[in-house]
Amino acid sequence: MSGLIGRKIGMTSIFDDNGKNIPCTVIQAGPCVVTQVRTEAVDGYEALQLGFDDKAEKQTTKALKGHFKKAGTSAKKRVIEFQGFEAEYKLGDTITVDHFEEGEFVDVSGTSKGKGFQGVVKRHGFAGVGQATHGQHNRLRAPGSIGAASYPARVFKGMRMAGRMGGEKVTVQNLRVLKVVPEKNLLVVKGAIPGHKNSFLIIQK
Repeated sequence: MSGLIGRKIGMTSIFDDNGKNIPCTVIQAGPCVVTQVRTEAVDGYEALQLGFDDKAEKQTTKALKGHFKKAGTSAKKRVIEFQGFEAEYKLGDTITVDHFEEGEFVDVSGTSKGKGFQGVVKRHGFAGVGQATHGQHNRLRAPGSIGAASYPARVFKGMRMAGRMGGEKVTVQNLRVLKVVPEKNLLVVKGAIPGHKNSFLIIQK
């Protein structure tokens, strides 16, 4: 689906017409520059490659410098392809937050916050042992048995155990657009989205 690349600014809350306090997230959506136009004749599919956020020239490879120069723009930190744009765009065009309208729904993808190595209670929501008395030692948050001994005598793949948590791509679907601020390229969506402040996001219609 069509969309834009953005950055998470942070969370706030606004009041609706009925006086209800709604938690929401503020996103800087665009402006994104069209850095490549994929066509059916050349590439076998139709899509737009968008670039977002300026990048230092000295941190850009020569190949990418030439790629961005062809589009007539500076080097970009994030380059992502989108499909499904109704309007026609050409190389070097800029797409802003006006692509979205108040009241419509969007899907937002981002990288969740990394939590490091976590146990099964935090990572998978295990309850832990309920009883903390009668000689209970230090096994309150232990995972318990991970498999039988004689048969099958192994641990099945996918067993929920302790390990690294977070730092994964997460998509939150059907978030309502509460407000669009064109002069500042801001998008206010209802609810929470993955990632830390200033992290990159993909916003799709």
